[in-house]
Amino acid sequence: MSKKQHLIITVLSILLIITAVVSLGLGAFYIPVGDVLQLIGEKMRLLSPTSDNALPMDVLFVVRLPRVMLGLLVGAALGVSGAAIQGIFRNPLAEPGLIGISSGASLFAVLIIAFETLLFTKLSAYLGYYLLVFGAFVGAGLTAFAVYRIAVKDGRPNVTTMLLAGIAINGFAGALTGLMTYLATEQQLRTITFWMLGSLGGATWDNIAVVAPCIIFPVSLLLFFGKQLNAFSLGEMHADLLGMRTDKVKLWVVILSTLAVGSSVAIAGVIGFVGLLVPHTVRLLGGASNRYVLAGSLILGALVLTLADVISRTLIAPMELPIGVITALLGTPVFIYILIKEK
Repeated sequence: MSKKQHLIITVLSILLIITAVVSLGLGAFYIPVGDVLQLIGEKMRLLSPTSDNALPMDVLFVVRLPRVMLGLLVGAALGVSGAAIQGIFRNPLAEPGLIGISSGASLFAVLIIAFETLLFTKLSAYLGYYLLVFGAFVGAGLTAFAVYRIAVKDGRPNVTTMLLAGIAINGFAGALTGLMTYLATEQQLRTITFWMLGSLGGATWDNIAVVAPCIIFPVSLLLFFGKQLNAFSLGEMHADLLGMRTDKVKLWVVILSTLAVGSSVAIAGVIGFVGLLVPHTVRLLGGASNRYVLAGSLILGALVLTLADVISRTLIAPMELPIGVITALLGTPVFIYILIKEK
């Protein structure tokens, strides 16, 4: 990476740390930044307790910290997955939500929720949250495979066909999700609505312990595909001439991306446009080298989702807006701008 790109990564990292710390104190129960640092120091036994702080301690470590950690994980997963998928399709319009991966993951998660009591009772008792993660991963993987197979012509994916296939799959998944919503019980309806709108409100340490490895593992591996994605930007023929196994690269990038997106959807629901907005912004800031774009998308994705979560829980506090609504409001104008620019 160039000096400029290193500087951008450093600045984004500093902004992410500051935003994460500040966001720990924001919400219906406000905790000043100084108190946040004090409570963290006390929890780590670096500082002596100052007074009776049981309530802010519980709010910080039971409610806020798991939520912020989840936002960092999901934002990083969506950002890196979006950058990787754009690299494979060689187009900045590709995004897990737009090509149906997120909706496919959400649909399978909703199906597991709807039929859990009928078909998956014993499995759910043994696997718990892993069953939901597995279902979301299967849905994301099947969707990615279907879109890619439909879009490929003469060994190269057609972007227009890809987007149209994504629209069709989004519509189909939305129809089935609507059917499940209509047939759902009251308890299932609340859970399904959670998947449709996206939220970090369900974050607990137990859920994060299940999902974190399923996000950290694929995201960490995707960061090593920068060189291969740079070769892909020249075209698959050039990548083949360089001795690259393009089929294996595509397969692994799709598998790792779908695992990251599926795991994110399993715990946070559908959060759109992060995978589109983040990589495009990173390229505008520092160039198109995929090594830089992947690293920058990880940091900026976490930053964007943390900011979106702060907006969602403070704009109409003590009530919360679904985080998927916030990201859609931010991402739609960017998507329109990219369409106009590409035209």
